[in-house]
Amino acid sequence: MVDGNDLLTGGLDSVASTRGFWIGVASRDHVNVGIKGAFLQLNHGKQAPLRRLKAGDGVIMYSPRTAYPNGEPLQAFTAIGTVVTGDVYQVQVTPDFRPHRVDVQFVPSKAAHIKPLVEHLSFITSKSRWGVAFRFGLVKVSARDFALIAERMGAVSPLWSTQVE
Repeated sequence: MVDGNDLLTGGLDSVASTRGFWIGVASRDHVNVGIKGAFLQLNHGKQAPLRRLKAGDGVIMYSPRTAYPNGEPLQAFTAIGTVVTGDVYQVQVTPDFRPHRVDVQFVPSKAAHIKPLVEHLSFITSKSRWGVAFRFGLVKVSARDFALIAERMGAVSPLWSTQVE
């Protein structure tokens, strides 16, 4: 459960008070590669946003499109998981592309479209221009917002609640 202070309760408040909750942005095809490899990569492999993530943090991926750069509009939350260690590492994908990554344990979930949730998410301050909230590629969100999205995704984990009061 989420209490009035946006902390997970029911025996997890000591963990919840130190956990961060985040939404990363990537096309669904890139998210699927991350799920398969159990990693998260943001902002075309930049290191800086990943350094904000710590072990145990919850992360939800938002996909504006099905594929990068010209996929069909999707506008849905497409993956959810927990940061494993928070250690950022670099891999060589091609001779010219060495993205930074962090390991994430993803859990089974279904895509949840954002439009029905916009009015209920506190991190979206402009309900008519809600896409602005995602422009930097990584957004810190409240435990309450995270739990609401997780519930809509049908995601279950002992580290977050799918019941929002």
